[in-house]
Amino acid sequence: MIDILTQIVEHKKLEVSAKKSQKSVEELMDSKYFHRQKLSLKYAVKKSPNGIIAEFKRKSPSKQNINIKAEIDEILPIYKNFNVAGISILTDETFFGGTLQDLRQAKKYSIPLLRKDFIIDPYQIYEAKSYGADAILLIAAILDNYEIKEFTAIAHDVGLEVLLEFHAGEDFLKRPKEIDLVGINNRNLKSFEVDFEHAIKMRSELPADAICVAESGISSAENFLRLKKNNFQGFLMGEFFMKSENLANTFQEFINQIDED
Repeated sequence: MIDILTQIVEHKKLEVSAKKSQKSVEELMDSKYFHRQKLSLKYAVKKSPNGIIAEFKRKSPSKQNINIKAEIDEILPIYKNFNVAGISILTDETFFGGTLQDLRQAKKYSIPLLRKDFIIDPYQIYEAKSYGADAILLIAAILDNYEIKEFTAIAHDVGLEVLLEFHAGEDFLKRPKEIDLVGINNRNLKSFEVDFEHAIKMRSELPADAICVAESGISSAENFLRLKKNNFQGFLMGEFFMKSENLANTFQEFINQIDED
């Protein structure tokens, strides 16, 4: 049976091919955002008191509808009020309910923005920049060594930072020294199981000075603090906040809990 990650990538190939026929790279580069100076996600994570990269996500393959009717102007002012280090915007529509327009709309809040998608083609990097991203996510599991190096070089050339995500330790061999942030996904993208011990072990195999972001499945202050004590500096959190009926209260309670430690 085909796993969900393979299914997403195969669909993404068709999606990107269609987009290329609708708008050229040259047209993307004409966007008013394209030559704007980035807001550094790397710097923000290093300087943030909590390192939270809050995510805007309406649904996912593992949880289906999380907050399907969520709007940028409803969620992002709350995130900004809590001084998050950055915001991750899911731009995959079919599987996650996001759009590039969400990314563009988020730009007005002047917070470092991560375009989170399944990037398999350089076209998507130019697209990310043209819609207002400051950083992009690359997933080691779906890219080879050459693609990671090429995509990282293109991203840096157009003024984007790169968060390179890993789940399997053997993929660390694909990590070029130019990477800005290293993401370790607590969730297996094939089975969708969450395993913090696996992520902590992987973190221990990286240099101490690597800026590491824990991704997925962080649903309590206990999870958060455990990862923080194991040298994670950034924490990408989406579902925990997005599913809340009162986001402001949930966020405040979470901050209180992690500050008490």
